[in-house]
Amino acid sequence: MVDSHVRGVQVKENIKFTPSLSEQRHKFVLDFVRKHKPQKIPCSLKTSLSSFLRKVADLGCANCKLLWRLKYHESIEVLAGLDIDENILTRNIYRLHTGAGDYLDPRERPLTITLYHGSVVEKDPCLLGFDLITCIELIEHLEAKELSQFPEVIFGFFSPTTVIISTPNSEFNPLFSGKTLFRHPDHKFEWDRTQFQSWALDAARHYGYSVEFTGLGEPPPGAEAVGFCTQIGVFVKTIPNTVKSLHDEKTIECAHTTVGTVIYPSLKEEKYLRKAVSNEVFSQILKMKRVLLESLKMKNDNDNSDELEFVKPKCDESKNDPTEEIPKPFCIENVFYVPLERLFSFPKIKHLCGDLETLKMLIANEVMLSSDGSSVMINTVDEEDCDLSDNDGDDLRFV
Repeated sequence: MVDSHVRGVQVKENIKFTPSLSEQRHKFVLDFVRKHKPQKIPCSLKTSLSSFLRKVADLGCANCKLLWRLKYHESIEVLAGLDIDENILTRNIYRLHTGAGDYLDPRERPLTITLYHGSVVEKDPCLLGFDLITCIELIEHLEAKELSQFPEVIFGFFSPTTVIISTPNSEFNPLFSGKTLFRHPDHKFEWDRTQFQSWALDAARHYGYSVEFTGLGEPPPGAEAVGFCTQIGVFVKTIPNTVKSLHDEKTIECAHTTVGTVIYPSLKEEKYLRKAVSNEVFSQILKMKRVLLESLKMKNDNDNSDELEFVKPKCDESKNDPTEEIPKPFCIENVFYVPLERLFSFPKIKHLCGDLETLKMLIANEVMLSSDGSSVMINTVDEEDCDLSDNDGDDLRFV
């Protein structure tokens, strides 16, 4: 029998969503994470941020595609995936492995990804203290007994700051041609909007959460009354966890087994931060040295020139240029000096280091510093076909 909401609507043989519903569900989570990312702080700071979405777990992670997308968000430092099927986790953990690019361009914050094998209704302290737990198209796969245990484990025991749950909207099903009872043979039930919202509101009230409802997958024209194809509940904790409750929960034995752990290199590790700072310092010095050499060539080509003036790269000629007060690079004989203050004025170096002393400490073993430690010294003769002795020892500066 066709539901009254879709009576008179021409049922298509195949309703297709672009992007696919799976992609839309993932994008919903990614947009949520992006919306709640913390502000940037200097990479050199060692203190850990208590950011809103620092730790994220995906329950029923299956092929790990959502975790793979989440790993590119700089705000996240801990990712966890849980699934009842150990084989599918073993086959798909490769998506989360580090690559050469992760070492060439390390993340600003650390990232550890762990996959666990186990049931979503087993209490395990490894999933305590998370900021966000996602359950994307999960609850409809649970047996009645598991579904009754689900709220206590997720909202009561794990008790994350936010929970995102998506599940099919059964009111949409008559629009799918050829569908019998459920959309997938493993589904144990599929709820309409009233059923899902009633269950969600009861769980939210009992465990101290608020909940807002939305969805994905617009119905075709004329069937708007059935609502979205996928219905979503976003639960936000209104009652904070107590220190005592967290301590008591952590004493429970682990129920899940670890399938694998991946640790990503990050700029929180000094060896990677040192390399990133050194690379940026060398890059900026080379740019300034090119200007030096161009100026020297101009001097050699101009017989009437009594002194050398450096030509700045073309830029906005602002009268209030803040860099005018910063010590400028200069050259004495064959040595090019770049003041640390000048290097620190570059935004990326400032962001990486945080302060001038940290910059000096990070590059001390990578470059030669002047006797007073205020400048980087570069011998230009070894690398360029140009003899700076024509300068007769004058102090050459940018203007």
